[in-house]
Amino acid sequence: MGSCGTWARQELLVLLSSVWLWVGSAQPTPPGPTHTPGPQLKFRLAGYPRKHNEGRVEVFYNDEWGTICDDDFTLANAHVLCRHLGFVAATGWAHSAKYGKGVGRIWLDNVNCAGGEKSIGDCKHRGWGNSDCSHEEDAGVICKDERIPGFKDSNVIETEQSHVEEVRLRSVVSGARRQLPVTEGIVEVRYKDGWAQICDEGWSSQNSRVVCGMMGFPAEKKVNRNFYKLFTERQQLNYRLHSVSCTGTEVHLSMCAFEFYRGNTSTACGAGMPAVVSCVPGPLFATGNGHKKKQRQQQQGQPRIRLKGGAKVGEGRVEVLKSSEWGTICDDRWNLLSASVVCRELGFGSAKEALTGARMGQGTGPIHINEVQCLGTEKSLWSCPFKNITQEDCKHTEDAAVRCNIPYMGYENLETWYWDASNVTEMVLSGVKCAGHEMSLSHCQHHGTSLNCRNTGTRFAAGVICSETASDLLLHAPLVQETAYIEDRPLHMLYCAAEENCLSSSARQANWPYGHRRLLRFSSQIHNNGRADFRPKAGRHSWVWHECHRHYHSMDIFTHYDILTPNGTKVAEGHKASFCLEDTECEEDVAKRYECANFGEQGITVGCWDLYRHDIDCQWIDITDVKPGNYILQVVINPNFEVAESDFTNNAMKCNCKYDGHRIWVHSCHIGDALSEEANKRFEQYPGQLNNQIS
Repeated sequence: MGSCGTWARQELLVLLSSVWLWVGSAQPTPPGPTHTPGPQLKFRLAGYPRKHNEGRVEVFYNDEWGTICDDDFTLANAHVLCRHLGFVAATGWAHSAKYGKGVGRIWLDNVNCAGGEKSIGDCKHRGWGNSDCSHEEDAGVICKDERIPGFKDSNVIETEQSHVEEVRLRSVVSGARRQLPVTEGIVEVRYKDGWAQICDEGWSSQNSRVVCGMMGFPAEKKVNRNFYKLFTERQQLNYRLHSVSCTGTEVHLSMCAFEFYRGNTSTACGAGMPAVVSCVPGPLFATGNGHKKKQRQQQQGQPRIRLKGGAKVGEGRVEVLKSSEWGTICDDRWNLLSASVVCRELGFGSAKEALTGARMGQGTGPIHINEVQCLGTEKSLWSCPFKNITQEDCKHTEDAAVRCNIPYMGYENLETWYWDASNVTEMVLSGVKCAGHEMSLSHCQHHGTSLNCRNTGTRFAAGVICSETASDLLLHAPLVQETAYIEDRPLHMLYCAAEENCLSSSARQANWPYGHRRLLRFSSQIHNNGRADFRPKAGRHSWVWHECHRHYHSMDIFTHYDILTPNGTKVAEGHKASFCLEDTECEEDVAKRYECANFGEQGITVGCWDLYRHDIDCQWIDITDVKPGNYILQVVINPNFEVAESDFTNNAMKCNCKYDGHRIWVHSCHIGDALSEEANKRFEQYPGQLNNQIS
């Protein structure tokens, strides 16, 4: 790994599909070892560099091209696929996107063929479109270079002149004045060891829209063509493509119609010039006051769409705001056209992937809409046809998600490395505090030049361990509301609780064992809706045994329980150590993995939940010293961020509550970011109740 030392590395590079080997229409002449699949299935080889008999496997199903995941892939699978492609057999296969990452759907996963099947559809697999992979796991095959006798394929393209690998915008501004992201420049495609231009004869705004989307920008704008004409007249040009014709809804230039120049290109594009594109950056990437002012004007009011649960900028579960409550989208008919509308609406480019099956974790609350069918030209998802959801239609296991193209910002030049601390020569940052949405550590709060540990050697060097997936914990808010009540518990029954600091500080001055403490009790049901199990940070060798309750604490603090005034002042608090993180119950098709008994492993499996009943010790807030009034009950899971999660914004739950000195009414419980900004303001300005009727 190293820094990008040349401008070519700093250009916007977008990996495209390359040579398409279309075989769907090819018909073998009997007798052949297989039959061709029905008209609903087509196959092709793609990627670069490769030969004509190898490449990334792509399958056309349900009117959309997609790839196959390499999980459990075998040579037997490759045999079946190579016969689909017109070759007699396979000699090998490739994993981890050896031929480049594809785009669109990942149609098949965990494919398991015996080798003699007539169609890949006859092999065992997870189901069409059901995958937990990314395009970094696209499978490829190497076929024996021998055709099935009689197999006719008029679309085999074996020359090196027929692939489009990378596309960039080449800025003509001098290096000193050049800024990232590059929003305007000459469109160029990778050719051999260099770059080539595209003739702009017949070039349209739709073509520019496609290129801008690939570069991570939501829209295109007019460009001063005369300026570039003067500039390019002094340049030696090498044209590669011409007659490009896009509809504007394609997510890659390779999906548009175009033609390659053949032979000598010195006289090519006689009446034209190189294609030039100018793009409009989204709010996150706008530079200069003019851009930012325009973006602020366009962003007035709260957005009605957002991405949640993604590990990177521009990816996540799609959530929409309806009736003042955030909810998800069911993945039925979810495709790249609809995903691209979402990406552009949020200020990114076109979509790289339209993800199904809750690939970015399961949401909570309502599933608002289903069967979104955008044309790709809409300004907003809300302009697309869709169906309102009914409770029977979908589950959160079908939540739709996206990965969007984002601009190249050069942040790899500031990456943080995790390495042997003995090599550390100096400290460059301290006091780093990130919110989680920043694109670089330099964007987070830190001490600046006032380093706290400048001369401490390697002892305090920070490091990271990265993961493709993470857990995502959230509290079942309705259960808190349903189970809340007050108990006056005698002090002689609270010795263990006092030992574990589950009572307020004033309990130390109480006349033990006489008297009581007033406790607000409720049940907590904590779900893991993420894509990885929630495991304690500390290994079991460092868990602490508590003799009084006879259990191990695997985390010092697992949750915070607080009573707050409407202005946020804390008047009572409690905390719960993870004295037993386990799978109390799981969804129907999920097996329990964690159980505390007999010093068992602790954690919460994906699709399971840990239930702390209202009647166990420390499942309370000590409100003995709280005066009657209107308050906010707040519960925060994993409050110290000790364990990685894909989304920390849903770790807090809040309820309105009224306490009259004898009884308590708890209502309006919700996850912290589940409501609109307006609804949250109404919640925080709750004036209190005049009676015990909840309206």
